[in-house]
Amino acid sequence: MDTTSNGIDRAKAPKPALGTTPITGERYYSKAFAEREFEKMWTKVWLIAGLVEELPHANDYLTCEIGRESVLCVRGEDNRIRSFYNVCQHRGNRLVHNDRGNASNSTFACAYHGWRYDTQGTLRWVYCEEDFQQGTPCGRRNLIEIPCETWAGFIWYSLDEDVVPLREFLHPVAEQLDCYQMEKMKRTHWVTLEGDFNWKCVQDNFNESYHLPFVHPQAGLALDEHYSNCQFDLYPSGHCRMLMPGGGPNPERFEGSDEVIFKALKQELAFWEIDPEVFRGRTQELRTALQQRKRELGRKKGYDFSHYTDEQLTDHYHYTLFPNLSFSMKPDGCIFLRGNPHPTDPEKTIFDMWYLTLFPEGAKEYYSGSMRDWVSIESSAPHEVGKVGEVSCGPGIDQDVTIWASQQQGLRSRGFRGGYMPEQENRVRYFHESLDRYLAA
Repeated sequence: MDTTSNGIDRAKAPKPALGTTPITGERYYSKAFAEREFEKMWTKVWLIAGLVEELPHANDYLTCEIGRESVLCVRGEDNRIRSFYNVCQHRGNRLVHNDRGNASNSTFACAYHGWRYDTQGTLRWVYCEEDFQQGTPCGRRNLIEIPCETWAGFIWYSLDEDVVPLREFLHPVAEQLDCYQMEKMKRTHWVTLEGDFNWKCVQDNFNESYHLPFVHPQAGLALDEHYSNCQFDLYPSGHCRMLMPGGGPNPERFEGSDEVIFKALKQELAFWEIDPEVFRGRTQELRTALQQRKRELGRKKGYDFSHYTDEQLTDHYHYTLFPNLSFSMKPDGCIFLRGNPHPTDPEKTIFDMWYLTLFPEGAKEYYSGSMRDWVSIESSAPHEVGKVGEVSCGPGIDQDVTIWASQQQGLRSRGFRGGYMPEQENRVRYFHESLDRYLAA
């Protein structure tokens, strides 16, 4: 199917065979288990370093961390983006300490002994070059380059020099998401939290919607979260997809609640010039009405919805990419969610929330329904960093974050016998079984 012009194929993926072994608590706190994860899994997969838009000019760079490793990504003077281990090849000093910047004189200089590398990773100058009995290190002791590719506006890297090509790793998710044109989106929210929970608590959470009525009670007014009306797809690559109807609630659960439904959808209905009173007593028709209205007014408001099916205009297309990413897709944006392992403590996580907005053509400001906030295309999102409770990830994600530390405490209990889950949580089990396949390799 040509996803760039016809939207996303909603065909149900074949259901894989799953085990029944309980998912036990030590996976979330054992240092030995965390070490196996790093050596067997984190060093074998593709990960996101940042956004391509962060490196607009030659010699622009950014650094990122995964566990105990630091990675340097830089746009060379040949315009190619490369990734390297962020370590000087003299005696192991970390080479670059800034999060981002532009390499002065097109070189990176080690603060310890002054060795200088160009932005293509080649060692160009050392102090007392004539004093090396084994011969000059220049051109020989270069930075260690690692695989680096770009897709959807993201810079991807891998610590595995033999990793499969990125699109092969992301199949079939990449082909499905191409139509969203994520490379045209702008990051309008950027939050990084340190939390007292294992990174798998994050991925588990976004691999199921069973928690929605209790953690996000307000969400049920704008979507139909009941599993019987959703579709769950588990792909052989380890990635998963959930399709959830939006544009209004489950008609059976919220029958007769017109006022609260209109309030929950107020901003969206107003933007698309829909009078809610027309749907009093028949709110179940709002989903189709929103789809039709977006078709009618999309171009007028600066959108090109020709890439999408009608369902994509209202429904929630939620992807969990192995090992630690979640993309919650909408025609006008994406919520990016990621739990990275703490470098030393398996009971801590570095959690990132980005919101990426696809602005209407010509628009300088736009109301982000997911963030309940006006966003501007002219200013870069400030990077808010703190511990859980110090900075906000927005009204919805904040509700998720409040749960994970409590769960981590319970996972530590002698009284926890392992997960006992309904079928609608099969994505959680599949995620852990995918992880186990890496650990057994």
